[in-house]
Amino acid sequence: MSEYGATVAWHLPPQASFDYETFDRSHEWTFAGGEVVQASGSPEYFGTASRVNPDEAVIAATASCHMLTFLSIAAKQRLRVLSYVDRPHGVVEKNAEGRFAITRINLRPKVVFEEDIDPAALAKLHDSAHRNCFVANSLRSEVTVEPES
Repeated sequence: MSEYGATVAWHLPPQASFDYETFDRSHEWTFAGGEVVQASGSPEYFGTASRVNPDEAVIAATASCHMLTFLSIAAKQRLRVLSYVDRPHGVVEKNAEGRFAITRINLRPKVVFEEDIDPAALAKLHDSAHRNCFVANSLRSEVTVEPES
């Protein structure tokens, strides 16, 4: 078992208003190693576009988990990976219960190996990574993997 945590901190600036449309959504995520991420709400909900929003973070965390799981499986199989680049895409919309949720995350990894790899073997690697990704296993939304060739 592993346990993780972070500090998520927001403070109302002095003399600032606290109305729904105008309050500042800017805040910080501080992780155990000292890394600080500047975060905000999404721009659609009055957040700051130049900061990471929670929806983006979930999508990035899903792609990152899949990648790290994929790389671990490839390394165990002695398949040398030279690069792995993903540009995941997620959709926020109303779910079956009528609530807004990240309903779909589409991973689009492009993997370059030192040696040529059979497309079926690549698909098997991605399938195994998907089944073993902690983050994907924790989500209710659909996660698909469409590797680039």
